[in-house]
This record gives sequence, structure tokens and C-alpha cells, in this order.
Amino acid sequence: MGPITVILYFIPATLTYDTLRFGEFEDFPETSEPVWILGKEYNALTEKDDILSDVTSRLWFTYRKNFPPIGGTGPTSDTGWGCMLRCGQMILGEALMRRHLGRDWRWARGQKQREEYISILNAFIDKKDSYYSIHQIAQMGVGEGKPIGQWYGPNTVAQVLKKLAVFDTWSRLVVHVAMDNTVVIEEIKLLCMPWLDVAGACVESEGVGELNGCLEGACALTEEETPLWKPLVLLIPLRLGLSDINEAYIETLKQCFMLPQSLGVIGGKPNSAHYFIGFVGEELIYLDPHTTQPAVEPSEDGQVLDEMYHCQHPPCRMHICELDPSIAAGFFCRTEDEFDDWCMRIRRLSCNRGGLPMFELVDSQPSHMVSVDALNLTPDFSDSDRLERFFDSEDEEFEILSL
Repeated sequence: MGPITVILYFIPATLTYDTLRFGEFEDFPETSEPVWILGKEYNALTEKDDILSDVTSRLWFTYRKNFPPIGGTGPTSDTGWGCMLRCGQMILGEALMRRHLGRDWRWARGQKQREEYISILNAFIDKKDSYYSIHQIAQMGVGEGKPIGQWYGPNTVAQVLKKLAVFDTWSRLVVHVAMDNTVVIEEIKLLCMPWLDVAGACVESEGVGELNGCLEGACALTEEETPLWKPLVLLIPLRLGLSDINEAYIETLKQCFMLPQSLGVIGGKPNSAHYFIGFVGEELIYLDPHTTQPAVEPSEDGQVLDEMYHCQHPPCRMHICELDPSIAAGFFCRTEDEFDDWCMRIRRLSCNRGGLPMFELVDSQPSHMVSVDALNLTPDFSDSDRLERFFDSEDEEFEILSL
């Protein structure tokens, strides 16, 4: 008898709520304070339609039901457990939109869509062979210690997206997860410009005198076979407090939404994840995955019924102090210049006295850190992952905290 494979599924004790009740959503506030949506500034008094158009154009992934069983015999719905997985889809979907359509692209109901847009949607369809489907995320999460059907934290979903992006040969993204609250510039540039390794190897073998010729050869090679800079999706898991967000981080967090490279933030409240895309005053603006919609099947010509992938009511808002301190911030840099610009802006933020820096930006790897990418390991039990699992997994863990 051959080996027996046992697949474990986690059934959540409680189901979260559905929020798709259009009458309950408040209209956008009449305020003179600026509104920031993923690096763009709006005036709520004169540009309300533009704000709503921008929000509606973001991809909105929610719970689904009646999709093919995950793993062949697993769940056919992610209601109650898949909210952080859907938020992961949204932040990565935003990166793909930037990559293929640009930040200024807008969605309109009934318009003929570009092929790139259809291809992006098909990458998230709820079936096993889509790059970033709930099936792929849930099954890849097993390697991160999460049984299918268990709630994820921000760090876990970031690690899973990093692994899945390797197979997306169309987008050719580099998804980098910066651990230990530290972003290492040298590490990212080596990932996004792999020809640097080619040049480095050549320098070691041929000597310094061959540097110029070696680099020229590497550049010539990359122009034919690979881009000189692979577009970067930078995800930074953070913990901004113990049980509540430390108010010293609030201004810095708001500044992140003002950066043109911003992909937003995934996080939320305990056991209830949201995708945060901006702020107005002291309120965060977010897309909420907590509504169950039927699974969508593409038509024979590859077209997708896309209205259910765009939130067409006023966006949800919540006070920033309600945010759970466990989050992951995302940024997208299409080019090296955009990454250099991001580094410059982050350094300026760290010099401001209005808030506490959320993470450290360094030129090279500190001696006390071990490069996870270099070792090809996943940090299953890093300090931040332990914190995430302790604070963000199940209700009984919160009961422990109250003892």
C-alpha cells in the first residue's frame, strides 16, 4: 500500500458578518480636509465624483460561495475565514493594475475592457489553476502552518503572495517581504536587477579591470532576455503596538497613503480584515471583503462578469485608533527610479518629528540579520510571525490576554 496523504481543514468556530447592505453605507463626508487615496489627493467638496471613481476602480475581492472545492475535497466557500486572503488579493491586484494599466486607469460599468484588465481578473478567478485564486493561496498557506480554512494574519498572506508571484511569468514581479521592521536597499536591488549578480560573478572571476566590459555584457544580455528592473511589490509586515495601535505611529501611517508608490495596507480589527486604501482626517478609508457573492466563471471567450469585482457604493470608513496593530504596508515601484524616489521620501519621513518611524531603511544588510532570501527559507517562526499568530488567530488567544 502506498503512502496515505491526509489533508486537514480548519472549520472556523464563528462566521463573520456580511456587509453588503447598501442602505447602511454613509455618504462621503462634506469636509475641507484633504482626502488621500493611494498617493492621490482629492478635495471632498469639489471632487467627490473623482473620489468615488477612484475607489470603484480598485479591484474588490470578497467572500465567494459555490466555487470548486479547494484541494478537490475542501471548502466551496471562504465565508468566515477568507477575509485576510481576499485582502491579500486586493493589495496584489492593485499592484498588477499598476503594472499593466497604470495608476490613472479607471473602470466604468459596461465599457469594453482592455485585454490586460481581463487577464488580471482571470488571475484571481476562484479555481485551482488561477495564479492568485483562493485555492492557490489557501493551499500554499499550508506550508506556512495554516490549515485550509484557517484565518491568516498579514505576515502569513504576504509570505504566500511572495511564493505565488514566482509562477506569474506574465507580470514578472518581484514580491519582497521585508522582515524585522527593516528594508534593506541592497537586498531589493539584487532581487529586482538580477544582472547585478551576473556582473558580480564576472568581476570575481576576471578581476576589477574587466568591470566595464562585464557590465556591458550583462546589460546586453538582459535587454534581450530579461528587463533591467523587475517591478517591485514591497510588503512590510509591522506591529504598531501591543493590543492597540500606538498613537505615535498614526501620523507616519497616514503619510504612507500619501506616497505615490502606496499600495495601501492590509489589516483590520481582530479576526476581521480590511484593505485600507487611504484616509480623510482621522478616518481610514477601506474596502471590506465581508460579503458573500456567488463564484464567477469566465465565459468561453475569456470575458468576466466584472461588476462584482468593483465596490460601487461609498467606501467604508473607521477611526484610525480602531485599527489592529498587526498590519502589512504595501508599495509598488515599477522602475529603479521609482524605488530610489520611495527611499528618498521614506528618509524624509523618518526625519519628521510628527511621528515615530514604522520601519527602518538601511543601505546594506545589518550584521545581526540573516537574509531569508539568500537561504531560501520562509521565516515561519520569526518574532513578528509569533506575535501575529498569538494576537491575530483565534478567540481563545484573546481570552489568554485578558487573564
